[in-house]
Amino acid sequence: MTTNPTMHLRDTLMQEDLLFFYSGYVTEQIMVSIGDAIRDLLALNNTAQSVANTLFTIFIEQAQNIIRYSAEYQTGELNQRQIDLRYGVLAIGYKEDGYYIACSNAIIKQDVARLQEKLTHIKTLDRSGLKALHKEILKGQIPEGSKGAGVGFIDIARLATRGFEFEFLETSDTLSYFVLKAYI
Repeated sequence: MTTNPTMHLRDTLMQEDLLFFYSGYVTEQIMVSIGDAIRDLLALNNTAQSVANTLFTIFIEQAQNIIRYSAEYQTGELNQRQIDLRYGVLAIGYKEDGYYIACSNAIIKQDVARLQEKLTHIKTLDRSGLKALHKEILKGQIPEGSKGAGVGFIDIARLATRGFEFEFLETSDTLSYFVLKAYI
């Protein structure tokens, strides 16, 4: 008897207690559609509204991170419209009496140290420190090459009631894969 690869993948993902998993190109339209599906799934599972809202907000921040910064992309013009497709992975699961939401995408290797420093600093802050940093960044200038100055990471840290973790996986001489996992 031959093993069905699709069923094997599904079984593997289900063992990880995944409620949602997406790997592919992410656009604003896909983000909205996935967001609707996540809201519906959480409602069907009778997830508390406050938890569902938090998961949804973190999902949006993580999807926007992929859309804005993924170094794995395709661009071009189609029907006189500029197309910019960014590749990434999004997942939502349930483990140890709580939810987690994870994203990953390729980044330019030279950005790893700066991003690692920023996220390490954010991890050390308590709620009041996160609030102060958020205000400070909003009053300051956005660094060159940034599309938000890391405000999304601060928002994720503020919402992740059980913290967050991150890592960088070297994939080539020029790229690393960035993984961020927030716990609710």
